[in-house]
Amino acid sequence: MIVSLMRTVILYLIVIGGVRLMGKRQVGELEPAELVLAMMISDLAAVPMQEYGIPLLYGVVPIVTLLCLTMLLSVATMRSVRLRALMCGKPSIVVQEGKLRQNEMRKVRMTIDELVEELRLQGVTDLTQVQYAILETNGDLSVLLKAEHQPVTAAALAHPPEQETLPLVLINDGRVLTDNLTALGLEERWLQKTLRAFGVQSPREVFLLSADRAGKLYFAAKEDAG
Repeated sequence: MIVSLMRTVILYLIVIGGVRLMGKRQVGELEPAELVLAMMISDLAAVPMQEYGIPLLYGVVPIVTLLCLTMLLSVATMRSVRLRALMCGKPSIVVQEGKLRQNEMRKVRMTIDELVEELRLQGVTDLTQVQYAILETNGDLSVLLKAEHQPVTAAALAHPPEQETLPLVLINDGRVLTDNLTALGLEERWLQKTLRAFGVQSPREVFLLSADRAGKLYFAAKEDAG
């Protein structure tokens, strides 16, 4: 029983690592851990169903182990930004201000043909119209057009368009992301002043704080659990 348990945990971690090494384009709609869970559970469930000589418990224990391990990893990734990035990856900006980020595309193993196809599926045929194209952790491509190429709205008719910039997360579930703070040219003093303006004293009280280069902020305080 112990051997079966340990082999399941080891195989689970190995397959997750393999999926992460394959790159985002092979993950599809699922996160790596979810994809691995779906594949392994289906295989584990099939064996005891087909081989009557194998005790049913030998199929149940590994499946329950995988589910418990997935729940533990889910809780751990909620509490650790680094672990979440390791398990699920990070969004990758493949187009910025109409220019291809070739190193980033090579890193995620995305070809020009794949990028152009994804843009066409979203009705974009001219790369120069794209402000940001971001490959998300689930393999989807998010596209933000430049202001002058965005669809006209009632608000846009009343006001001239302003170029949007990509917001960066400064506080994620109580944790300050100093790299993003530095990228926006902001300091800890500014952060403390901003928090006081929102009526909080510590980053631990903040669920999400993001900002862009235009100074637009998004703030959400932590809600009491339960």
